[in-house]
Amino acid sequence: MVDHVSREVRSKIMASVRSKGNRTTEVALGRLLWAAALRGYRKHWPVDGHPDFAWPGLKVAVFVDGCFWHGCKRCKYLPRSRVKFWRDKIEGNKRRDRRVSDRLRRAGWTVVRVRECAVRRESTLRKIACALGKARRAANVA
Repeated sequence: MVDHVSREVRSKIMASVRSKGNRTTEVALGRLLWAAALRGYRKHWPVDGHPDFAWPGLKVAVFVDGCFWHGCKRCKYLPRSRVKFWRDKIEGNKRRDRRVSDRLRRAGWTVVRVRECAVRRESTLRKIACALGKARRAANVA
């Protein structure tokens, strides 16, 4: 496939695209959280990594990672053009995810990462509810 604009122009176009509230990730999980009465979260809370959902008082952060951008092993897909670029990009995203999660955990946060392909699984809501329950119990003990 041949692009009709130069690499520099394509790069500027792609850099200008900002996404929040993706229907298959954030919006879908938000609806499920609401339906399961897991409320009180804040979206894109201003801590390291800007979690998609955060319960700041409980220090619980939930990130919803798109399968393509975060290198899901189950749904792995790599474009056939510019393979090295995409492999490096996705590996960089994964390294950043680990760094952000580590920093938040060191700061006392519980971090839950949900893959796009797992958003609608029952186990996902259970995992989040469990993290919230543990955080509430710890807050009541302290």
